Amino acid sequence: MKADWRWRHSLRGRLTVLLLGVVLLAAVFQGVSAYHTAQRQADALLDAHLQQMADALRGGVASRNPQVSPFTADQEQALNDLLVQIWGNDGAPLFQSPNADLPRRAILGFSDINVDGSRYRVYSLQTPLQTIQIAQDMTARQQRARAMAWRAVWPIAAAAPLLMLAVWGVIGLSLRPVERARRQLAQRHAGALTPLALEGLPNEVLPLVEELNLLFARVQAAFEAQKSFVADAAHELRSPLTALKLQVQTLRPTAGDAGQQRAVTRLEQGIARASHLVEQLLQLAREETGDTSAVPRRHAVQPVLQLAVADVLPQAQARRIDVGLTPGSAHDPVTSATPESLRILLRNLLENAIKYGPEDSAVDIGLAQDGQGRPVLTIDDAGPGIPAAERDRVFDRFYRSPDLAVQAAGSGLGLAIVRTIAQNQDIAVALEDAPGDHGLRVRLTLPRPAG
Repeated sequence: MKADWRWRHSLRGRLTVLLLGVVLLAAVFQGVSAYHTAQRQADALLDAHLQQMADALRGGVASRNPQVSPFTADQEQALNDLLVQIWGNDGAPLFQSPNADLPRRAILGFSDINVDGSRYRVYSLQTPLQTIQIAQDMTARQQRARAMAWRAVWPIAAAAPLLMLAVWGVIGLSLRPVERARRQLAQRHAGALTPLALEGLPNEVLPLVEELNLLFARVQAAFEAQKSFVADAAHELRSPLTALKLQVQTLRPTAGDAGQQRAVTRLEQGIARASHLVEQLLQLAREETGDTSAVPRRHAVQPVLQLAVADVLPQAQARRIDVGLTPGSAHDPVTSATPESLRILLRNLLENAIKYGPEDSAVDIGLAQDGQGRPVLTIDDAGPGIPAAERDRVFDRFYRSPDLAVQAAGSGLGLAIVRTIAQNQDIAVALEDAPGDHGLRVRLTLPRPAG
């Protein structure tokens, strides 16, 4: 069913089916026409053969012995399946070939007769000396006619598959520019908006590709406008939050009793959460509108991982959580993922692992390579894990698992940022159960550099 849908909605498939159908019908029509034409010609040729054999006997038969053949050796060989009967003007038989027991015909020329269930084609000729009658069994005659007709048809039957193959090749050659444009689109990153090449495209496809290029230009302009908005928003949002944070810092020394100190602390925590939320929103916006058309370059994974660990080290130390590579990790593999984007992705995953893991626990990072040479990173925490039913939803913006929301504050944007970066950088992300009784394992399969 799926293959049938593809053929019906494929330009190449529809052209191929239609043209091959036309070629097949034309070949069948031509073959049938050639067959019947060849049969008519064969009948005419066999009739002419009967007439020629009769004309050869116009001179008369010297002997009146019906068993003595009036034909030469060459004529005897040409008789083959013909039945010859010759009568004198007095009606006496002058010659009769073996098994030629047909009645004398009063009709001169060609006629068809039935004798004992068999049909014969008969030619009768009257001369001044004798009556000549030559007959041919219709069964043998039709076999010879069909053989001659098939000899005329078989070149058409042999040429039809070759013609179909030529049609298939011509269609493929004609649609090659379309296939090239399709490959250009398929090989692009999500944010690649450079125009498609127009060279070699047929006139029927050229307007479509031109409209696609115009659409890319409009989307690029929209992304540029969004980037400008993000930059302006970053300034407008960060400035008041920074000023508010400074005001709170100056307020703390004036806070007298313990209650005021707790209020200032809660205010600082609220400002920190708001600042973190703003940073995550801006980070998500930058990743969604970032330039993914840059040519990937190879770089080592471990230095980027070390930078990400350094970013979260203060949080880990505050909760006495050990973050590090597990023993036996692979030698430093390389990837084509953008270093800064990979660092942000790892930082968000490590922040989650530290946030939801218990104090005095560990976050283990594994680094290996799969069978295809791609770097594989695993991050194992000791937290409560994520139920299998929710592992797809946790990547949605602002979604937080009900079981995790009560354990730590958060915005629900960390894994949304991870998913966006993973899509842009061709990174496969999988959530699994960590080894042991509890915990979450995040498995990252990074792209391998080309070449």
